[in-house]
Amino acid sequence: MPAPSHRRPVRPRSAPVGSDGWTTPWVQIKYFNFHPNFFPNMILAASPDAKRGDVVAVYDREGQPFGHGFFSPGGRVPLRVFQHGPAPLAPDHFTSALRQAVDLRLQTLALPEQSDAFRVVHADADGIPGLMVDKFADVLAVELSNAAALQRAGEWIPLLHQLLGTKDAVVHFDAGPVRAEGLVPHQVEEQVALLSSGLSATRISENGVRYHVNFAEGHKTGFFCDQRDNRARLGQWVKGKRVLDICCYSGGFSVAAKMGGASEVTGVDLDEKAIELAEKNAKLNQQRIDFVHADAFSWMRQMQRNASTWDVVVLDPPKLVHSREGFDEGKARYHDMNKLALSLVAPGGLFVTFSCSGLMPVEQFEELVIGIAHRNGRKLQILERAGPGPDHPVLSNCPESRYLKSLWARVW
Repeated sequence: MPAPSHRRPVRPRSAPVGSDGWTTPWVQIKYFNFHPNFFPNMILAASPDAKRGDVVAVYDREGQPFGHGFFSPGGRVPLRVFQHGPAPLAPDHFTSALRQAVDLRLQTLALPEQSDAFRVVHADADGIPGLMVDKFADVLAVELSNAAALQRAGEWIPLLHQLLGTKDAVVHFDAGPVRAEGLVPHQVEEQVALLSSGLSATRISENGVRYHVNFAEGHKTGFFCDQRDNRARLGQWVKGKRVLDICCYSGGFSVAAKMGGASEVTGVDLDEKAIELAEKNAKLNQQRIDFVHADAFSWMRQMQRNASTWDVVVLDPPKLVHSREGFDEGKARYHDMNKLALSLVAPGGLFVTFSCSGLMPVEQFEELVIGIAHRNGRKLQILERAGPGPDHPVLSNCPESRYLKSLWARVW
């Protein structure tokens, strides 16, 4: 698979002194960096036998062992380090990592007691860059994002089936990571098709609430397991309240609120297919919810003109900051959405706002929301700061893995 012309594969001009004794294939880095991702300008050299998808031994500028990682010459991120230190890589490294990931969810967190849907493998945070796996009943939804994970998924998926008792796998490799890795789209599609069972949908149960999961038309792995604990929290705080769910997607918060005793729930989303699925989820749980197919900005402006307010407003938009270059634009969209949503919260009402952009630091997100409130003559009584459930752990040396953050506050 040829690399894109705008990105040269990482290759040494001459072998570094002493490299004849290095474990091959290898990559030498220019700078010390404990973050898992190394960009092209951070890499000094690579051995001639290092190929796309290889596990490489990593050496620092002085030629000392630094760790091991996945190599992708020509990729936007050519090196992803998953093990630091001089220790050799164990032959069963990935098997062990998968077993540890499953044990965390099944034994330590005891997630099957809450739901038959949860994240099983969370990429770098579980020591396997490029692999995210959600369990939905007896189906594994697998999201791949680098060449190394794609090459090994055929070994990893059967092991996960064995450990979890699942039967089918639905596998995705989105177009963005395909381009970033310098892969050929149709070749990736062929490989993914061989790994995937082609299942289109299933049903799950979460804290007593049932949901449809649509793999064919849903976002990401089909359902957002990361909001499980937040859906349960919302359900405990809305009894007898009127609830507005902005960017409701497939109705997760809407249904949880109605099941929690909310007197009235309205869900709004621009995605027509998502609204259809949300309506199915309401019917599945025998709940009456008003779902509206509309652009959230336009709809909220109209409600603002109508002077309409709700006791509880939930704002859970899709990812708005997609790159460092697009940070200011994404931040401006968060500002506009939160300003509109806050104006719809009745005095003393609850405002729950989320950001799932990893590049948006939690401090900046909170400052943005608080600043909007103050500039519009309102105060926030902050009740909770929350993120995803513990099945979505955060890697200490990768701050952007703290992607989901939320603020729960009464508005005065």
